[in-house]
Amino acid sequence: MRNTFYYLITFSLLLFWSSCRNNLEFQTLERDLNFSKDTVYLDTIFTNIGSSTYTLKVYNNSQTNISIPKIKLQNGQNSKYRLNVDGMTGDIPLSGNEFSNVELLAKDSMYIFIETTVDIEDLVNNETQFLYTDAIEFGQINPQKVELITLVKDAVFIYPQQITTSDGSLETQTLFFDLDGDGVQDESNLKGRFLQADELNFTNEKPYVIYGYAAVPEGEILEIDPGSRLHFHSNSGLLVTNNASIHANGALSLDSDLLENEIIFEGNRLEPGFEDIPGQWQTIWLFNGSTNNKFNYSTIKNSTVGILSDGNQDNDNKLEITNTQIYNSSNFGILGRATNIKAENLAINKSGQSSFAATFGGNYDIIHATIANYWNYSFRQFPALLLNNFTLDEEQNLIPNDLISANFTNCIIYGNDNPELLLDNIVQANFNFNFKNCLLLFNDYGNIFSGPYYDFNDLMLYENILFNSSPEFLNPSQNRLQIPTSSPAAGAGINLGNLNTDITGSQRSYPADLGAYNAIEFEN
Repeated sequence: MRNTFYYLITFSLLLFWSSCRNNLEFQTLERDLNFSKDTVYLDTIFTNIGSSTYTLKVYNNSQTNISIPKIKLQNGQNSKYRLNVDGMTGDIPLSGNEFSNVELLAKDSMYIFIETTVDIEDLVNNETQFLYTDAIEFGQINPQKVELITLVKDAVFIYPQQITTSDGSLETQTLFFDLDGDGVQDESNLKGRFLQADELNFTNEKPYVIYGYAAVPEGEILEIDPGSRLHFHSNSGLLVTNNASIHANGALSLDSDLLENEIIFEGNRLEPGFEDIPGQWQTIWLFNGSTNNKFNYSTIKNSTVGILSDGNQDNDNKLEITNTQIYNSSNFGILGRATNIKAENLAINKSGQSSFAATFGGNYDIIHATIANYWNYSFRQFPALLLNNFTLDEEQNLIPNDLISANFTNCIIYGNDNPELLLDNIVQANFNFNFKNCLLLFNDYGNIFSGPYYDFNDLMLYENILFNSSPEFLNPSQNRLQIPTSSPAAGAGINLGNLNTDITGSQRSYPADLGAYNAIEFEN
């Protein structure tokens, strides 16, 4: 009986094994594959910067297991593309350009992963952008093809300097500044380099790609021409040091989509998937001691902090911002610390903490600003607008400093949380502010906020305020902060400021509309 049982088991295993062998027979196939797309667009990349990874799905819709005799790049070993076929890296390991006898089961599919890195100098001379193409071929005789297309842009690259250490290894140079004003250069933890004299004028001829921090040397001015494009790698930014300045001299654009004359500060990933991702780079940091900083017709997006302005609260020329947009900041759109900021026609939205934070006191004069916060990635702790008059030292001790003035006129302060204003003060320092002709989201459902600064009947602090009325933004989740003529913010302002146009260049009406944008008729 036992022998019969073992015989049956052995016979069944042999039948199963034989069946598996028949099912795993593969037939060579030259054609009749199906693909998820006939062309793979790898979007735009900068020269010598690797692309994201793109996918192509290959289908075997037949009832037969097949073996594809050859999958290869049309340009062969000279191709600038790299392939990974279902985890395989090529006939020559890691080459990614040719694969032989690739098996695919019946009614199954596989992924091909595609990347590229292109040096534009290898393609054509005297061009700032070039369309690089290739194709993936499937089979050997009259092969099927999937086209590959990438737009490659030339750029001016600003890299931190590399120094050779005593053991022969390379190390990225760290910047030195006189941080405490004692005349001695102190080492910071910021990696980067100072801009050279011939680099202090950014033009619109080519984009600029910055790795690490690019610092404006003491006493120098970085001039940025209209239409310039600045792209920052992760953990990168601009520093403006003692007695130095930045002049971002943008101009009004005729095309609201192209923004051809706008100066744009953003990350260096150009693929559409990175278009609105916060925190791709660090900040534009205006050091204590920098002066006469100006931003006009500028767009700052996808940073950690859009503009960080430190110190010089008594310097009326510290920072002037006009006709500027700041979007998708993972922390703050504008962070002021004991500083002096004047702004007119300013739009800020989607910040992980506050869109505008006037902290550790200072002087602020803000006219026709749309300070919105429709952050939608996670919970945020702070409102759209934060005012305070103190900071904390390393031991968490309070350090007071006067909020000398914080004037907000013809502004919209709104968002997807409530309230969108926080007055965070201590009695050891002055706390002076004023809101005039503003629309403000502040609904204290739980009677949490108290004290004289939250007395909205005090006309010395709050004058002609619209509370908790939706401004009816066009589409704030897409940073479209225009308001319609039906908005309660339309015609609710007073005529004040140095500009007689809104952020789009349209003539201001009388009475003025609140915020950075004139009210318009929305299209249905």
